[in-house]
Amino acid sequence: MAHPRSLVAPWSRLAASSLARRHPETPRIALLPLQSLRTAATKSKDKDKKKRKPRNTFVQYDLKNADQFSLIDAMHYIRAFEVGRNPSSSKYEMHIRLRSLKNGPVIRNRLRLPHPVKTDVRICVIAPPDSKHAAEARAAGASLVGEEEVFNQVKEGVIEFDRCICHTESLQKLNKAGLGRVLGPKGLMPSVKTGTVVTNVGATVKNMTGGSEYREKLGVIRMAIGQLGFTPEEMQNNIKTFMEILKKDIAQMSDRISKEIHEVVLSSTNSPGFTLNGEYKGPDSIPPKELSGPF
Repeated sequence: MAHPRSLVAPWSRLAASSLARRHPETPRIALLPLQSLRTAATKSKDKDKKKRKPRNTFVQYDLKNADQFSLIDAMHYIRAFEVGRNPSSSKYEMHIRLRSLKNGPVIRNRLRLPHPVKTDVRICVIAPPDSKHAAEARAAGASLVGEEEVFNQVKEGVIEFDRCICHTESLQKLNKAGLGRVLGPKGLMPSVKTGTVVTNVGATVKNMTGGSEYREKLGVIRMAIGQLGFTPEEMQNNIKTFMEILKKDIAQMSDRISKEIHEVVLSSTNSPGFTLNGEYKGPDSIPPKELSGPF
């Protein structure tokens, strides 16, 4: 007769095999290949981002297929948009689009046009109130003249002027007043670099009232070039003077950065812009005399 221990071993093998059949092992999900695919996709995206460099120039459109107009034709269409308005209230505006870098230096200047554009510019002059400089400023058309009076108004937040110049004798008082935090962000703080700290106050005020200021912003220079009552000849003289001075400004900056004129657009206060082709009149243009009178 067999020993009981010899029978236990076969039964244990049968129990283990039956349990294995009843409860098969569940297959495990392979996560590694999926994770590797995800990391590969993210790596490819990162490579694409690295390849795309940020644009350092402004977007310029091709003008080959764009409609371009002569000065007479552009003025003709613009005046049609301004019918019924006072010729002295609306103004012609020039828009010069430049090919330039985004983070480069900008062009900024002031000029006096052959036919000044009358604007209601309020000028503040910081000078001793009882001095001859203050008298010259008032005679030239300054709206606000003084020192302590101006300082107190600015500190109280009352800024009722569009331009601010300072006489050299009052520069030290201006710096002590600490108005840079208020006037600086508004572009009204007088400084030697911008030519607003002067010795001849009267002449400077006259140039500001009859002069025009322009500054490049986002690759575009905008400036009022005339009033709607101007004749085509007056507009031509103003545009020619403006373009000559602007080209000189660009030539002076050629050592630091390259700037080129891409497009010249003429518009008005209530009209769209018309790209100019550089010609005074076209073959089908109306006579200039018809643009010289009232609407």
